[in-house]
Amino acid sequence: MTFLARAYDVASLACREIAPNTGRTMSEVTEPAQGRLRQLNLVMVLPLVAVGGVLLVAVEADTWWDAAVLGLGVVAALVAFVAWTAGDLARVAVPCLVVTAGVWLFGALVADSGKAIFGLSVVGPLVVSRLGRHRGAAAVALVGYVAVVGASRFLVTQDDPRTMLIQYVIVPTGVTVIVTGLMFPNKRFYDVVEELEEARHREAELAVVRERVRFASDLHDIQGHTLHVVKLKVALAQKLVHRDPGRSEQELREIHALVSDTITQTKELAYAQRRLNLSAELENAKNLFEAAGIEVRISRDGDIDPRANELLGQVLRETTTNILRHAQAHEVRITLTPSGISIANDGAPEGPLAALSGLATLKERVAGDGGDLTVEQRDGWFLTAATFPPSAPDPSAAEPREAP
Repeated sequence: MTFLARAYDVASLACREIAPNTGRTMSEVTEPAQGRLRQLNLVMVLPLVAVGGVLLVAVEADTWWDAAVLGLGVVAALVAFVAWTAGDLARVAVPCLVVTAGVWLFGALVADSGKAIFGLSVVGPLVVSRLGRHRGAAAVALVGYVAVVGASRFLVTQDDPRTMLIQYVIVPTGVTVIVTGLMFPNKRFYDVVEELEEARHREAELAVVRERVRFASDLHDIQGHTLHVVKLKVALAQKLVHRDPGRSEQELREIHALVSDTITQTKELAYAQRRLNLSAELENAKNLFEAAGIEVRISRDGDIDPRANELLGQVLRETTTNILRHAQAHEVRITLTPSGISIANDGAPEGPLAALSGLATLKERVAGDGGDLTVEQRDGWFLTAATFPPSAPDPSAAEPREAP
């Protein structure tokens, strides 16, 4: 049991720490992609926003009072942008929106600055695009506010109406519309990134589940097979203990060797070193069937593809265990071909085909390697067959090489 516990601990640790096909830890794989994108925006865009704001204050401010108010709008824009890159815009959205809206009102009515829209053109689209509902209505309200405040300039000055219309209505409203319109697809882009990130997280979780199922299947192959063989051999040794002590002693030695081999295989499983050999499994199955009084017929028709050797060994081992556990077989026929293996026994019980979880798991693994595992019950015979498509010939091996 110590080795079983160690095997499970190692497999669980590997599942938790290693992401599928990446070699990276799960914490690295699940680092939010949105955060990285926003961090990139922070590095690339924030300096531009800051420089633009400083130039605005330097050019437009005629007094220290103008500079203070316009600077407040720039600061609010920077705060909102930094909070947006950190995914924490909701906390500062209202204060920044109020400040920048007030700065635009001050610029239109007092400071004679159409560029005071700078702060609101940054904060407004950021806030509107992050709204869960009524984003369209909020965008219309934002554009309407910008236009109405700009038009109010006509109430406090008698300057050229055409110039004021362009400077305080058309340009600020157009800038707000353009930036807001760009933020909507930007928000959709971040939503797609979030969906892809969630899909990757689910894929990683499924890989962990698949790895645990694979580990459980391999552990079942080792322990389940060994325990049933030990059960048969112990029963045989009990029958022979008085009639043939020498044979009984031999069976006990084989049980001891089998248990030792199982411990070794469990260690190898824990450290991902276990490999099955079809030839060894074939010999082992033959010995087990003969020990159980089952006649075995083995036929070969060519060499097995080395790529499928291990999986076919697993199929043979699982089928052998199922025959010993569930069937009342008198004869087993094992056929090997270059494309796979078939195992048939005449001990199939009457009635519907029984569900065999071990073979169901193996079927998924065989299919994952491009093969097919079929289970049939017909005329008292139970057939398990695993086949793989033939491998493509190596062109380099087929073409003769020219002498140097």
